[in-house]
Amino acid sequence: MLNQPNGRKHSGNVKGFPPDVRKSQEDGEPGWASGLRKLYNSVVDEPLPDSFQDLLKKLDDSDDA
Repeated sequence: MLNQPNGRKHSGNVKGFPPDVRKSQEDGEPGWASGLRKLYNSVVDEPLPDSFQDLLKKLDDSDDA
């Protein structure tokens, strides 16, 4: 699999990234994929801001009227 723009393969030992983000030889998925998954999950797990909750409540109330 080609992972670099110049066509060279990398060994999975990418400096600057923590080991859990580097390419894992066991699962065969690129290292950036697990980092992206962790970022996505952290955003999904964030609580909804109060202003959004208020807006959703107003929208729900207007549907009932």
